[in-house]
Amino acid sequence: MELAYYSDYAVRLVNTEEPDRRTDTLTSVDGVRALFGPASQAAARATDSDVNRLRAVRTRLRGVFEAASEADEVRAVDLLNSLLLEFPVSPQISGHDYLDENGRHDWHMHLADHASTATAAYAATACMGLAFQLTTLGVDRLGICEAAPCRNAYIDTSTNRSRRYCSDRCATRANVAAYRARKRLENDRSVLSTRTHDTTQPATPATDR
Repeated sequence: MELAYYSDYAVRLVNTEEPDRRTDTLTSVDGVRALFGPASQAAARATDSDVNRLRAVRTRLRGVFEAASEADEVRAVDLLNSLLLEFPVSPQISGHDYLDENGRHDWHMHLADHASTATAAYAATACMGLAFQLTTLGVDRLGICEAAPCRNAYIDTSTNRSRRYCSDRCATRANVAAYRARKRLENDRSVLSTRTHDTTQPATPATDR
């Protein structure tokens, strides 16, 4: 499994909460297990204490994305480094069960799960994956969706570094809102122009009878 894949762990964790909409899906052990997926061994170790622990990690990870979206690269890196120090990973080479098209082993880096808690396992994986993407793509590829009220995190993997929204749905909603705002502005200017024109016209003198 490529390390880039693990960055999705960070995005998924951050997006369990939508602050501006006051929604939060990370409120139970089931919510914790849902983050890992059904095949994860670490998910089986999840307890009630992991709910608050992961929510604390979530807040710190959101800080990384927010700093990156504000072009504060140093702060984003410092915040992520502090998480990496707190939740170290155990990398190992994997792939002995898989062969490529030439019959050779498909060796790749894998993050072994030796953590004592579900939170430590998830946080280590998420932070390492995010660090890999950050150093490979650049800090500016980490963003926060610009479509209000959505504040979801995303990683921009586009070729032209043009992504501004977390999903096509948010992009469409933002474009429609921008179009409507432009039309309102054009209408307001048209009305104002008409009123100004009317008030500047000379009065027509009354005809004597």
